[in-house]
Amino acid sequence: MPETCEVDADLLRGWALPEPGSSKHSRGTALVVGGSRSTPGAVILAGESVLRAGGGKLQVATAESTAGQVSLALPEALVEGFPESGSGDVDPTACDDVVELAQGTSVTLLGPGLLDPGAAADLLEGIVPRLDAAVVIDALGSAYVTRNREGLRHVRGRCVLTLNHDELAKTLDLDAEDLGDDPVDAGLELAATTGAVVLYGGSHKLVLTPDADCFRITVGGPGLGVSGSGDVQAGLVTGLLARGAGAVQAAVWAAYLHGAAGDDLAEEVGHVGFLAREIPPAVPGLLSRLGG
Repeated sequence: MPETCEVDADLLRGWALPEPGSSKHSRGTALVVGGSRSTPGAVILAGESVLRAGGGKLQVATAESTAGQVSLALPEALVEGFPESGSGDVDPTACDDVVELAQGTSVTLLGPGLLDPGAAADLLEGIVPRLDAAVVIDALGSAYVTRNREGLRHVRGRCVLTLNHDELAKTLDLDAEDLGDDPVDAGLELAATTGAVVLYGGSHKLVLTPDADCFRITVGGPGLGVSGSGDVQAGLVTGLLARGAGAVQAAVWAAYLHGAAGDDLAEEVGHVGFLAREIPPAVPGLLSRLGG
């Protein structure tokens, strides 16, 4: 069992994020790929979180039927709508166009709001091997990793997987109950075999690296266990990567910001009952307090 690093505000202040530039171009461009006919909110939450974490420019690739709605909710973003599969997800036939949209971006987030694991794996199979910048894979996007454990090797050191308990289990072909309550070893195995940084958990989190480093983040609470919360966390990782943080630093900082924002909202609103969309506006103030 590796030694675990407990993450707190002092650690982060000593591990400063890259100095943010003064223009949108200097803080990178992020592409968010996901959403569906039924879940446009996922890319909206993730996209806002990219910008709240300091990303400079935002692009969104989503289902054609909801692109207008997403564009109105994210007026800062360039939003492109693509053909939909039967489940309402972005259809895998859109891969070439999504890859073209990804050209020149700093980081691509894939997965928020996708509903069909098979369609998600097909979509990512046509996109991920053709990306050469940083990659974040969230939620059902992990079906690609389940199908092709070696499929992230070309982005080793530049990839983060943001997974909940069930998703981590499925990527390892395990039953969820086999992971136990503290799946450090499972997360380290996935990190080692994929070459990606693994951000696991909900209210309390682990960040596991291919070099067998283990970070534990214990800020946060049960209020973070709400629909859309994971989309926010994935967007925070993506925004920090866009502005120049490395994969490990982006994952650790995003996990802490997500949890600490939940703590702040718990004090203001209540132990539970705050909404995922209330988390991103709390992030810029936290960044300022932590020197980020």
